[in-house]
Amino acid sequence: MKYAWIRTHEAEFVIAMMCKLLKVNRSGYYSWALNSTNRYQAEDDVLSVHIRTIFDSQRSRAGTRTIKKGLARLGYQVSRRRIGRLMKAHGMVCRVRKKFKLTTDSKHNLPIAPNLLNREFKVSVPNQCYVGDITYIPTQQGWLYLATVLDLFSRQVVGWSMKSHMRASLVNDALLMALWKRKPEKGLLWHTDRGSQYASTSHRDLLNDHRIVQSMSRKGDCWDNAVAESFFHSLKMELVHQTTFKTKEAARQAIFEYIEVFYNRIRMHSANDYLSPVEYEKVRCYA
Repeated sequence: MKYAWIRTHEAEFVIAMMCKLLKVNRSGYYSWALNSTNRYQAEDDVLSVHIRTIFDSQRSRAGTRTIKKGLARLGYQVSRRRIGRLMKAHGMVCRVRKKFKLTTDSKHNLPIAPNLLNREFKVSVPNQCYVGDITYIPTQQGWLYLATVLDLFSRQVVGWSMKSHMRASLVNDALLMALWKRKPEKGLLWHTDRGSQYASTSHRDLLNDHRIVQSMSRKGDCWDNAVAESFFHSLKMELVHQTTFKTKEAARQAIFEYIEVFYNRIRMHSANDYLSPVEYEKVRCYA
């Protein structure tokens, strides 16, 4: 049967939707689909539903390359041109990533660590190098500050902390979560910007206690910490800029869900061959 591929398990729900839209039973739909003039359109209908599912699952940030990878995992080999045509026809416009904005360099007289990472963002094993940063989340109750820790191996957020202030305990708690969760060996490389929180005595004491090697970006160069910056761009684009948080607690709940449910386990990452961070670690570490 020429159109047998549409009967795969993954497409069953699509068939049901098409029958409902066309107001026909399944046999009627297959008869229509087998017609040479209708088959290509039927294929487009099936692909469009899968494309929409992938697009929505990635919070409207999936482009043709990402969707092509997602379709391939469902067994469909489709060109990016065809995907782009179907996305345009159904109003699926990928949100564009904003460019990095240069931030003012931290002004303090605390010790500065050398840039040991030196933009070597590709690492071969987990728990070898973590990167961290701080951002602010606007709410109707005031600012909520978020500190994160990412493992460069998979880009997984392995530690985070949210508070109403930007004191050193914000970044200390985020790093402590990562250390408790992952239990890295001594010699872990920890890279951040030059913020006073990361240069503080309490933070440096924490690093010494756990035999962690500190690295900091060069003065005024956000690209030295591009992976941490990139995560915050994704968070802002996919959640914060789409939401008005009435309370700090509402923001905390939404950010927790974004990190632990969506970003770590669902969001397809180009650096991970379009696998989520959790999936990537399972494939690379437990295959």
